[in-house]
Amino acid sequence: MMTVIYPGSFDPVTNGHLDIIKRASKKFDKIIVTVLNNPSKNSLFNVEERVELLKNTTKDIENVEIDSFAGLLIDYAKSKDVSIILKGLRALSDFEYEFQMALTNTMLDEELETFFLMTSSKYSFLSSSVVKEIAKFNGDISKLVPEIVEYNLNKKLKGDI
Repeated sequence: MMTVIYPGSFDPVTNGHLDIIKRASKKFDKIIVTVLNNPSKNSLFNVEERVELLKNTTKDIENVEIDSFAGLLIDYAKSKDVSIILKGLRALSDFEYEFQMALTNTMLDEELETFFLMTSSKYSFLSSSVVKEIAKFNGDISKLVPEIVEYNLNKKLKGDI
């Protein structure tokens, strides 16, 4: 069974993330989408909220599991007995960073491989940071994120949750 781990902050999950998940779900037997719990990162949503948003937005994709982790990705991968990491790429700047991370992970665990999947062109500009910035100024994010994410993001920015 070919299982991959798709790690990220997903703060919040965007249509670009979902595009990668949906397309990868057709190529791999199982996708473990895992939210990184990085205390040094100033996230808008806490880990539990991000996990819940991912569970809600991927509930119709049968071979997707949602999880979270803290620490090194290589340790998490070993705990799941998975040797393939999936990373989505938008632009050349993503590749440079992700290539460095892939080489570092392989240096730490030579059994670990990273597969890169290019985003669809309609999402090549999209990032969680862009979504949060637009929402912060009451812009329309309805084409950028699922409805539940839009709802929760707007509530979070108003201080309602």
